[in-house]
Amino acid sequence: MRFPFASHATALPRPARQIERCGRVVSVRAPEAWTDVQIEAWLDWADAEGFAVNDGDPLAEAMAGWAADQSGGDAIELTATLLLGLVSPARSARVSPDVLSLSDPGAGEELAAEGARRRAARRATGAIEALAAALMTVSDAVSRCEGPRADCADPASNPALARAALAARRVGASDADILRAIAGERFDSVPLPIPTPPLIVALADRGMIASGAPDALLAAEAALEGDLLLTFEPDDAESAAGSARSPAVLLSLTALRAISGVAIEPALGDLVRLWSRALTARGASSVAIGLGGLGDLILKEGAADARSRAAELAGTVTAACENVAPSLFVDDVEASLRLGLSPLGASEVWQTGDGEVVRRLRPALASAIRRAGGEVESAERHLFGRRTLVDAPGVNHAALRAKGFTDIELEAMEIALAQVDDLAKAFRPPVLDAGFVRDVLGMEAVSGNLLAQLGFPHDAVARAQAWTFGEPDLTGWSDAPQTLKPILSDPSAFEASLRAVVEQVSAAPDTAPTVMDWRSTAIQAARLLGDAAREGRRAVRLQRAFPPAGPLLSLTEPEETTRQRRWEPETRAVERVVEKVIERDRTRRKLPDRRKGYIQKAAVGGHKVYIHTGEYEDGELGEIFIDMHKEGAAFRSLMNNFAIAISIGLQYGVPLDEFVDAFVFTRFEPAGRVTGNDSIRSATSILDYIFRELGVSYLDRRELANADAEGLNADGLGLGKVEDGEPETVPAARFISKGFARGAAPDNLVVLPFGQPRETPVPNLASTEAVACPACGDFTLQQRGAGWTCDSCGAAPSMQG
Repeated sequence: MRFPFASHATALPRPARQIERCGRVVSVRAPEAWTDVQIEAWLDWADAEGFAVNDGDPLAEAMAGWAADQSGGDAIELTATLLLGLVSPARSARVSPDVLSLSDPGAGEELAAEGARRRAARRATGAIEALAAALMTVSDAVSRCEGPRADCADPASNPALARAALAARRVGASDADILRAIAGERFDSVPLPIPTPPLIVALADRGMIASGAPDALLAAEAALEGDLLLTFEPDDAESAAGSARSPAVLLSLTALRAISGVAIEPALGDLVRLWSRALTARGASSVAIGLGGLGDLILKEGAADARSRAAELAGTVTAACENVAPSLFVDDVEASLRLGLSPLGASEVWQTGDGEVVRRLRPALASAIRRAGGEVESAERHLFGRRTLVDAPGVNHAALRAKGFTDIELEAMEIALAQVDDLAKAFRPPVLDAGFVRDVLGMEAVSGNLLAQLGFPHDAVARAQAWTFGEPDLTGWSDAPQTLKPILSDPSAFEASLRAVVEQVSAAPDTAPTVMDWRSTAIQAARLLGDAAREGRRAVRLQRAFPPAGPLLSLTEPEETTRQRRWEPETRAVERVVEKVIERDRTRRKLPDRRKGYIQKAAVGGHKVYIHTGEYEDGELGEIFIDMHKEGAAFRSLMNNFAIAISIGLQYGVPLDEFVDAFVFTRFEPAGRVTGNDSIRSATSILDYIFRELGVSYLDRRELANADAEGLNADGLGLGKVEDGEPETVPAARFISKGFARGAAPDNLVVLPFGQPRETPVPNLASTEAVACPACGDFTLQQRGAGWTCDSCGAAPSMQG
């Protein structure tokens, strides 16, 4: 009696799920056990097959339509197996149809040429991005230049442009593209798709490869730059090359066991017969039926001999295929995603009933651990940690209390441990108060790992990290059952041993790659090929692992020197501009909680302005506040937020000089006469007044003062009256806040008259206060020697009388 797949599919609950797709939400009916990722993968398949994806039941409609096209099978039963998640359509690996024999005289040249093509394709993306960035730098060197347009666009007059053009030429830009970039043409890079060239099938003599003959090194060099499947028998080479043309499906053995019960063989035979007929209906001479979840199934069953059980299942599939010898390997990532399958590992990503995505111990391993008498909770603690430092080795509450931590800091740290994935993130602001770090721990700021700065050894921190957040696998689990230790220590090796058993009855060899380190050399690859040949493997495929993300080298830009490079011809003496880039510390310098400063009240054009300043201990300006009480709410808010922005810039190290130069001489209302300030008599705007005041008071920029201080120097400190040729002392209480000092300054403290500026002739006020230009009207007319020049329009009027 055939297994009733259709009956099970009819009884399967498929509630409606809301899936966001292409900017819209689609209502999809799907089994409850399916994750959103599975549903999205099936929708992608339906869209690629040309089926409409709309609200309702798009998956069932697409599956039924695709099953109807498989004319050799029962469309209803085929659709049922798809809806149950037992089978997924799959694509075989892209394989070159021609077999390359390494014994041919031209094989070496052909492999070398193919390797060069693949290297060029792999490096093209990075080269295009570097070229576009270099040309963009050329355009920026012109646009950021201040001066005549012709000079800015001339490399001889614009050193920055000359350097950018040379850099662009070195990365491959033509002079024509450089000239277009100078003219303003933009060169935006578009990411290229990652090339996926077909798998090259090569045939070699097993003895030659095993002995390390030149053929082994030739194949190894080709394997480093592209996919190369090395076979040792002509039949295996032909079957591997022909697998690309075979229709393929992937089975989920774990899903089949869930609906069929303990005895899976009858249902498996019916499922394979159903699909082998459908796949061969159009005259296909070979099919591929992948055994997905084989390792999980054997672990759940608890078979005493895993390899024998894998051989039994493979034999069942082969016997159920009628008039065709199937390949039992289908390595299609998308098909695996549709069935919820993943490579065997200690943990897996899972979606809970409320939609949260979490990590969990793989159910197959949990069943095996429980059956072997192990404690699943202990494995989970080892794998996912305890999310607390209570009783942790190396770093725990007792050790932290000895460093000055109190219950407040420990509670904040424990709360953070549930939300972060690294121990260092729980020991930095804002988890720890900046005042606690400074006052108790004695650190101005947390830079790097705070635990290391507190004196905890590296191994102690590592043990606490593992206690809190767990280990990547179960290799070091001390409570592991003895019978499971080989599997738990290397699940991928266990899965590879099962594939080796299946390969013995498969029509085509296993094409799963053996992943090498990304730094592997051709010699190392040749050794791996030799080992595979001596072990009797039917085929071997090597593949380099992807390198780690991010920069792998710590490189510094060498300083330019005036010495000419040895390879540059000496044509003429060239003056080179030597630049030195100083990288500023980008950490924020916090102001002390109790800080000094001053308040300046003045009126600009009749509008009152209050400037409050805050200083560091060394007297450097760290913040400003601007109050204009009678202005509109919008203008007041704008000025308040402007002051906050300036304060943040100062605390991150922006020099006050930069702000002063940027905002003096700005022109907008209110403007005009300034009253209440002994150094500044007129201003062209509120910002002009504010930054004149700050420049005079903190930078000693006396050229920004446009009023006679009448006995006061530029920072507002009086010189006192002069008696008998000597200025008198002034009580310090005039300049030192009694509340800020809190009695630290004695009452008889005075300011001595030393350190006064030298007597210099006071310039004519007419040359320092703002004067309107008769040509443009701006108050930017400045005296240059005996004449006057307008900074706005460049006019040089005659100022007679």
